[in-house]
Amino acid sequence: MFPGAAQLGEVVAIVQALLHAILVEGVTAAYARLIKSANLAIDDIHGKPDWLSKLKVVCVYYINVGSMVPATAPLPLAEEASPHVPGLMTTWREGANKAATSLQPQGGVVVGTIRMGYGHHRIAYATTSWALGMDKKTYFHDLLNLDSEEASLIKTMDHFYSQISRIQAEFRAIELVFGYLMANGATANLARQFAVVSAHFRTLTAAFPRDTPIISCFPYVGLSAVAAGFTRVINLVFDNHAQAAHCHWIPRELVVNIKSDCNARKARAAARKPTRVLCSVGGAGAQKTFAFANCLDDLGIRYTLVDTLQGVHDFCGRMSSGLEPERAVTIFAFNVYFPAVATTDILCRVSDVLACKPGELAFYPVPKLMLRRVGDHEFYSALRASEVGDGTQELREVSDVVRYLDIFAKSPDALTQMNDSILTNASVGMYDGCKAAVEMAMAKL
Repeated sequence: MFPGAAQLGEVVAIVQALLHAILVEGVTAAYARLIKSANLAIDDIHGKPDWLSKLKVVCVYYINVGSMVPATAPLPLAEEASPHVPGLMTTWREGANKAATSLQPQGGVVVGTIRMGYGHHRIAYATTSWALGMDKKTYFHDLLNLDSEEASLIKTMDHFYSQISRIQAEFRAIELVFGYLMANGATANLARQFAVVSAHFRTLTAAFPRDTPIISCFPYVGLSAVAAGFTRVINLVFDNHAQAAHCHWIPRELVVNIKSDCNARKARAAARKPTRVLCSVGGAGAQKTFAFANCLDDLGIRYTLVDTLQGVHDFCGRMSSGLEPERAVTIFAFNVYFPAVATTDILCRVSDVLACKPGELAFYPVPKLMLRRVGDHEFYSALRASEVGDGTQELREVSDVVRYLDIFAKSPDALTQMNDSILTNASVGMYDGCKAAVEMAMAKL
């Protein structure tokens, strides 16, 4: 016996009510719970989201964390002096490193990061250089260095990002999709997604006193610190915005020597010395397929290999004294993060031109060739370099790069102009971002 129209209408109404309760009310309750855990009035900033926006946030959250429940107890931490940077302290999970001692954070500044690619690592080390230069106890707090379920979750996210980065570097169609997502991620929903996922990582910083200044060089660090109840959080990097919207994060050694380094470059250009081009590769993995050593071997080009930081310093010493490299090509290769990151910073001072993708290096005070971007958000970084006069616009083809190198070789004018622009920019504090952040952190103590 089939139901009549009236009975069928009642069934439909009941089903609709159930779906509403399950979907609308369920999603709304889940969203409210997640936002509360973030300890951030993010909807007061971006406005109240509609149901579809709430659904997106909830779905992205569970895609990232699955059934993992956020820890409530602070992860016990220990500290150890950095083997690379005098005076800098690194953090470890208590018991994971026999050389580490109990955390003694009173009066210290925490510079937090996640080594997803070299960029965030580089900005963090740049920031610590200013804190150390002001004789402040400084912690380099890399969340991936803390053996924990939360760090494993971050590593999974990092692996996915690196894989996509490598793939999109090879396939134009994927590059377009990836670029669109990166460039168009500066939305309220992405901010909400960052915030609710970050709540999972609050345990990784919670061992520090809540009034400790936290300088965040990765969005997860700053947002997780807020979720944990820290009251002095300075967030340097919004990963879904062009860095130009914020500031130039530069190591202290590069900033305080801008005048002498620019004058040395101008003198080399005027004397028609060979142009020293520093080509930075690595990071998120986009350039992994460019196996320079194998290419040079195939071409029969001889090169010098440097694989220690002492070797890097020795090389720079020779360059500063006026000598030239032993061979036309020198490769600097390392299998760990810090030397690879630090080498680029060190070599910038004796290089005439930095050739790199328009990531964090696009803001460095050295003449730059802006190579093909990884994600459309980096388009604006190259644009920024060209606007302030210390770099080119994005050069997506090899022929474009060769043309600029030819210009540098034939006349000193272009390099002289870029160095003059750097000097002008420095006079108004353009490269003082890390200095300002540390001063702000210290002023709160």
